[in-house]
Amino acid sequence: MTKLIVDGKEIDVPAEYTLLQACEAAGAEIPRFCYHERLSIAGNCRMCLVEVKGGPKPVASCAWGVRDCRPGPKGEPPEISTRSPMVKKAREGVMEFLLINHPLDCPICDQGGECDLQDQAMGYGVDTSRFAENKRAVEDKYLGALVKTSMNRCIQCTRCVRFAAEVCGVPEMGATGRGEDMEITTYLETALTSELQGNLVDICPVGALTSKPYAFAARPWELDKTQSIDVMDAVGSAIRIDTRGREVMRILPRVNEAVNEEWISDKTRHVVDGLRTQRLDRPYIRENGQLRAASWSEAFAAIAAKAGRIDGKRIGAIAGDLAAVEEMFALKDLLAKCGSVNLATQGSDGFDPKAGRASYIFNPGIAGIDQADALLIVGSNPRKEAAVLNARIRKRWRSGALKIGVIGAKTDLTYDYDYLGAGTDSLGDLAAGKHSFADVLKGANKPLALVGAGVASRHDGAAVFALAAKLAVDFGALKDGWNGFGVLHNAASRVGALDIGFAANASGLSAAEMTTFGTLDVLFLLGADEIKVPDGTFVVYIGTHGDRGAHRADVILPGAAYTEKQGLYVNTEGRVQMANRAAFPPGDAREDWAVIRALSDVLGKKLPYDSLGALRQAIFKAAPHLMRVDQIEAGNAADIKTLAAKGGSVEKAPFKAAIEDFYLTNPIARASAIMAECSRLASGQMLTAAE
Repeated sequence: MTKLIVDGKEIDVPAEYTLLQACEAAGAEIPRFCYHERLSIAGNCRMCLVEVKGGPKPVASCAWGVRDCRPGPKGEPPEISTRSPMVKKAREGVMEFLLINHPLDCPICDQGGECDLQDQAMGYGVDTSRFAENKRAVEDKYLGALVKTSMNRCIQCTRCVRFAAEVCGVPEMGATGRGEDMEITTYLETALTSELQGNLVDICPVGALTSKPYAFAARPWELDKTQSIDVMDAVGSAIRIDTRGREVMRILPRVNEAVNEEWISDKTRHVVDGLRTQRLDRPYIRENGQLRAASWSEAFAAIAAKAGRIDGKRIGAIAGDLAAVEEMFALKDLLAKCGSVNLATQGSDGFDPKAGRASYIFNPGIAGIDQADALLIVGSNPRKEAAVLNARIRKRWRSGALKIGVIGAKTDLTYDYDYLGAGTDSLGDLAAGKHSFADVLKGANKPLALVGAGVASRHDGAAVFALAAKLAVDFGALKDGWNGFGVLHNAASRVGALDIGFAANASGLSAAEMTTFGTLDVLFLLGADEIKVPDGTFVVYIGTHGDRGAHRADVILPGAAYTEKQGLYVNTEGRVQMANRAAFPPGDAREDWAVIRALSDVLGKKLPYDSLGALRQAIFKAAPHLMRVDQIEAGNAADIKTLAAKGGSVEKAPFKAAIEDFYLTNPIARASAIMAECSRLASGQMLTAAE
């Protein structure tokens, strides 16, 4: 630790701190534009100037290290002033320079009310300017469907350039020209291709980069703000949902160092318009091959007429990717009262909840990636399945402390890796030490084996998990204080479903068996749309959108989206999270658990809870760890050794991508015009502004 005196206050800070960090540790406020805690230091804007005692001029605190400060003549600690007349005059001068070319756009700028330049001009600037010259004009750039540009406002802080190169790993932005002719642009004016590009809007300190879909929609002071979590993938990013009246206007990230830091994916941020379109707002019944609107009582009566007279073993339920724990638990209870144990979630037939929690969660934790020194990715594409987690892997890789090997489809993951092969035979070769990467894993202190949840949808999914677990055990991934076996899920509902036993077991049917012709008479789809149901099965669809599941349904019961209900979710690392209601479902739609509870009454199988609180008490009794929100119930490493011992025969087929199109993975995303445009751009159908 190093002693410093900041504004007369003596503090101890680590020697690797910058002066900016040291001053903030002492409680001083340092203005900045180019500096960002998660990006490299550029030192462009000079707004963070401070005075170092004995120095002839102010210094940029973001680029000046604590270890570079000299002690006084008698060995006294270096003295830093953040409020001296020199600093005040210097900051006013910097602000005056920054505003020379900045247009007077505040009344119509989308950043108004959330603009760092606006705030700091008020706090550190002066009310006059000595410059009467014409302001420069810069042509706006085309960056794609998500980021709108107004480059006259750009102050060349280069945050966007550094973010694209360092965090996204897609260095598509740069600066051209020098001095007054300097411009931030993309190469050849093509659309940005990163799945994290929406974060550029958050880090831009002025109004040069704003949200194109949200442009001129609302002002920040008009909006009600609700803290919640994201369900577009299994990471469980912390988000803030901004609403005006009944309408969700935008979704922004919240800081959560353990999960998403302060980033969210573009799908998380811009799926908002999908919450408004193609919504199911009333029940429907299929008559003579056509769906017609019906009342709740008619819909329930139609289900009772079909389900009331059949054997419970010929009834099943499949949950979709966005289902909360509450509705899955209620549906499981309802089927149990009907005499059925045919339960499954989409794409999870390879998981066995009885094998223990460690067998299906990301045991090292998302933050644990920061400690890993070797990573083996099996049958997964983290960039598409969990874009924010992929950025975390890239962050660790950039530190130089992480070596990565991949078995599966060869693709651009934004970081370098050793490609070991496409199929299960490569796993066997690695276990036999035929790849040099085996030595990397053996020599690592904290190796990590990341297995994609897409593996679970294979016929030999259980055997592949067993083989991957054996690899993890053999290469020393299980140690005191470190469990390096992790499953990366791509669906927000899956870990919660496995926790409450909403999964295929020995006496029940798997999802594949339930969708085989002639197996079931009645099938409940709880927001499950990636399921092909054969003819002859009576389908009850409980969901939010007129998507694939609704098109196949015989009865549709409208439910609530994740922004319209309170619900428990469990992310891929096993962290229990709470989604909060920010708006209300449209029309006659109701919360899913309430729909199931009302249906149980009509079926004569009344469920023993009438409120969300009573339902949660039943859930907590069955799975006590679910009451500990934002905590992780750690898995038992012995379960992984048991899983490794199971073995099984594996097929030689190569691993297939679990997600083909990042932007169109669920009903909400498929209803979004913005996601559809992003999908077209990603597929190369709309490449440049000219096209």
